[in-house]
Amino acid sequence: MGDILVGTCSWTDRALVASGWYPRGRRDAEGRLRFYAERFPVVEADSSYYALPSERTSRLWVERTPDGFVFDVKAFSLLTGHPTRPDALPADLRPALARRRAPDPGGGDAGLLDELWARFTEALAPLRRAGRLGTVLFQFPPSLTPGPRSEAFVRACRERARGWPFAVEFRHPDWWRGDRETATAALLADLDATAVAVDTARDLPTSMPPFAPVTTRRLTVVRFHGRSPHWGTGSKEDAYRHTYTEGELAEWVPRVRGLAERTEQVHVLFNNCCADAAVRAAEAMRRLLGEQVPHQVRHAFTPLPGLWPED
Repeated sequence: MGDILVGTCSWTDRALVASGWYPRGRRDAEGRLRFYAERFPVVEADSSYYALPSERTSRLWVERTPDGFVFDVKAFSLLTGHPTRPDALPADLRPALARRRAPDPGGGDAGLLDELWARFTEALAPLRRAGRLGTVLFQFPPSLTPGPRSEAFVRACRERARGWPFAVEFRHPDWWRGDRETATAALLADLDATAVAVDTARDLPTSMPPFAPVTTRRLTVVRFHGRSPHWGTGSKEDAYRHTYTEGELAEWVPRVRGLAERTEQVHVLFNNCCADAAVRAAEAMRRLLGEQVPHQVRHAFTPLPGLWPED
């Protein structure tokens, strides 16, 4: 049985900070992370999606968390084909973004992607060296529909991230519908990529099927986005506003345990970012799974060789 690590998709979300979950005296950047890491063994760093992270920031994350604590890091938006604001890039790279014509590895200024990948890699180095990098999450946009061109894009991303722990979340439901399930799972297995299972609203055109395949032995990831009726159409606040009931969480308990029987670790992450709904759901899921000691796990991830130039 692999380790099941339960946490949330951010520890700095504005709604969480404003909710009062962090006690007085623990509300600065260092205090928040230390407080969170005393209660959960894993977190998703989603700030790296909105702006390139820095090596200094990653180093501070390591210093402020206990041994065994794991970070899943979300890939920068431009690396996954999402629209990206110029001010999300360092000033010296913004002119290259203006020249870029398409969200694929060959579009626009090829040198821009080379530089972004190099800086992203450098920024994650402290996490890797400390054995704290759980995976890098590549969340692809709904515009990435199944087909040869999209598969080529995913393969190109994987080639760029050769040797990295690599997890994929598709946002177009057709990747996991009907007969396509088997082909998608086979694609990710061939790429040594973790398939990310999701929980979202049910019975909407944009609903993601709750399909949970195992495509790598090392890790599986389940992300709980909430079951808002505005999923896929509303603002962030509307799309992710949901308070999970115990019954909704209990549906996933046998699935999560089943995943743990087939992988070394399962990361269960809550993204229903409304006030403290995510941390409360994570606490409830941990109770349902019978976890007793949240940050002590049997083994930490072994750093993978060949990820950074110094290797």
